[in-house]
Amino acid sequence: MKKVLDYLLSCVYLLYFGLVLVIFHVLQVVTFNVFGKQAHKNTVDWMNAFISYGWYLTGSSIRFHIPPNLPTDRPIIFVANHQSMFDISPIIWFLRRHGPIFVSKIELAKGIPGVSYNLRKSGAALIDRKDPKQAIMEIARLGKLIKDTNRSAVIFPEGTRSRDPDGRMKPFVVGGVATLLKRAPNALVVPIAVRGTGRFNPTGLFPLTSFTRMSWATLPGIEPTGQTPDEVVKQAQDAIARELGHS
Repeated sequence: MKKVLDYLLSCVYLLYFGLVLVIFHVLQVVTFNVFGKQAHKNTVDWMNAFISYGWYLTGSSIRFHIPPNLPTDRPIIFVANHQSMFDISPIIWFLRRHGPIFVSKIELAKGIPGVSYNLRKSGAALIDRKDPKQAIMEIARLGKLIKDTNRSAVIFPEGTRSRDPDGRMKPFVVGGVATLLKRAPNALVVPIAVRGTGRFNPTGLFPLTSFTRMSWATLPGIEPTGQTPDEVVKQAQDAIARELGHS
């Protein structure tokens, strides 16, 4: 019976999800070209709110913890574990006052309504994983952008989604965070522990697992001054592992 419910509720949500992407794609094009970048950002924020809260259609729940003292007067590098494509929307919505910009693989910049347009227009670092030089240059550009604007970057140092059914992380790769810190040395590094999204879509978009509890915990920031990037990334990985109960 539960499997049947998964299939039925997945159909409902994916129809809703597709409509949200198409409608907000059109709204993004209009707001970007007529009203400018801030209006476009606001549209993207709301698109991701609709995506996130739409999960209630599957009986699932979301919880996002944000400490009250996250600064807005300096750049932030959010470092998160990666379980699913659904890790992203709540980060955009709940951390919208920090203007998160993502490090993303370049393949996502084409072909996905709403998502691809935002990646191309938001300043995201679109990296070609087969071209290390291009990837470093893109991440360095993003580092300079967040330094100049006091916005935030979001990076998943595992490099790809973990498929472990218990949500255990792959080792974090230091290079991307090191490049961001080189261009934005005043940035605060803030870990985010993502839980449950891998269970929500373990086999892709269909079927989703109904009645899944998903949560995001924004953990205390790490001051990188006086530390090597390796030490900073190790602290972030350890903090996330402890929050997930994997330490």
